Amino acid sequence: MGEVQVHALKNVSLDLYEGEFIVLLGASGSGKSTLLNILGGLDTPTSGSIRYLDTDLTSASDMVLTQFRRDHVGFVFQFYNLIPSLTALENVALVTEISPDPMDPAEALALVGLADRVDHFPAQLSGGEQQRVAIARAIAKRPDMLLCDEPTGALDFQTGKLVLEVLERINRELGTTTAVITHNAAIAGMAHRVVYISSGQITRIETNASRLTPAEISW
Repeated sequence: MGEVQVHALKNVSLDLYEGEFIVLLGASGSGKSTLLNILGGLDTPTSGSIRYLDTDLTSASDMVLTQFRRDHVGFVFQFYNLIPSLTALENVALVTEISPDPMDPAEALALVGLADRVDHFPAQLSGGEQQRVAIARAIAKRPDMLLCDEPTGALDFQTGKLVLEVLERINRELGTTTAVITHNAAIAGMAHRVVYISSGQITRIETNASRLTPAEISW
């Protein structure tokens, strides 16, 4: 930024494990989103390395990164990024048409509790319902990883809780490795591990021996 060099991340070392629910916790500007984008192949680090199983993504071509994102990663963002002219079913079907082993779009919507809303357009859905469509779209291709950047940030308390219940259910039932960015410390109770990030560095990692459901968390 001009003459100022900003280190979004520095000296970060992190492993994600199959089937775990991990929360990345930190204040705004701490580097959480940059880390998630690197994990998902949206950004590449200026130094260091990133690997997915036996694939080195550090200097991978755009084609390799595109295939990695398409086949292995589901993204859920704070704002839903739905196409307004398509129904919920059609929004999910966009992803399944390019995936090698997708779910039926209606099945994905049923998993997030929207079996009766498949023919509704985004403008006919509440914020929480739109976010659940976005989650259905992300999981419909059966990704190995589900990466969620402040998935409840634009929602009220009760609606956000419903969305977290959906994410927790997907992790439990499908075994999808799930990483959730948040600044809400209460959500940490849902995680197998909590990664605390500050000023671009991981300050500590905590293991949660008794993982809670959203209903059990003291908000």
